[in-house]
Amino acid sequence: MQKEILPTLKIDSIAQSHKALGIAKPKHPLFSILRFEDLPRVNNDRRVRLIFDFYQIVLKKDCPGKIQYGQTPYDFDEGVMSFFAPRQVSILDPGEVLARSGWLLNIHADFFRTFPFGKKIKDYAFFDYAVNEALILSEEEEQSIDTIFQQIEKEYHLPIDRYSQDVVLSNVDLLLTYCNRYYNRQFITREPRHSELLSRVDHVIQESLRNAAEHGLPTVNDLASRMNLSPSYLSDCLKQLTGQTALQYIHEKLIEHAKEILVTTDLSVSEIAYQLGFEYPQSFSKLFKSKTNQSPLEFRATFH
Repeated sequence: MQKEILPTLKIDSIAQSHKALGIAKPKHPLFSILRFEDLPRVNNDRRVRLIFDFYQIVLKKDCPGKIQYGQTPYDFDEGVMSFFAPRQVSILDPGEVLARSGWLLNIHADFFRTFPFGKKIKDYAFFDYAVNEALILSEEEEQSIDTIFQQIEKEYHLPIDRYSQDVVLSNVDLLLTYCNRYYNRQFITREPRHSELLSRVDHVIQESLRNAAEHGLPTVNDLASRMNLSPSYLSDCLKQLTGQTALQYIHEKLIEHAKEILVTTDLSVSEIAYQLGFEYPQSFSKLFKSKTNQSPLEFRATFH
């Protein structure tokens, strides 16, 4: 079957984004905030790949459709937030329509490049989450987020002065801090579903380790792909459930598997390393010692 080749629409500037939507130019070249209820209806008759060269923070409300969260679809009765980093690819499907209400915040990296916020925004992993890992807001959380968006909108429409940038960035910083808190709440409130995910993760890792000699060491990207999750979301979810990142969790399972082989077989360290997918035995020994404070042979000796 021939792979579908999607047309790509690359939006390089916020002004270009406004033009594509058929609305007035932004009041600032590097920053704009829009209400979905003020946007014209967009008719899309084909599948398109979208790439924006700036950050987007989106709150959708009253949207005719569902969002897939993990394996479960959710109506847009609750507020749903999505976060897009520059040059992140998203897909617009035929017939897909805009939310009837909510917010769209566009902000270019040049707007805050010389501010401390420029470094801080890179720490928010949810900008690398997939669309199906959106933030589902409670009614109270939605009200708090709405209030911040209103403050940003108010500042957007004021004449620009020496304090404008500071005020906008302070509010965006507050907005993202709240979103970080709400994501952690979401990990906790959906813990039963995430516990099922943990069982699936364990199964996939064990299967990968059994085939590591042929396919190589299991990686976070490979694991996330098989779980139909983004690497960042998987890592944050595992952090909440286990206190470890995805890479740390993979390493823990790998070391447990290595210990079992060391104790139950007479394979050499080199043979075990290759069986686990390591290209060099020294890399295996180094990782093993960093996790156990013993070399593989020292660990084996404690059982003989």
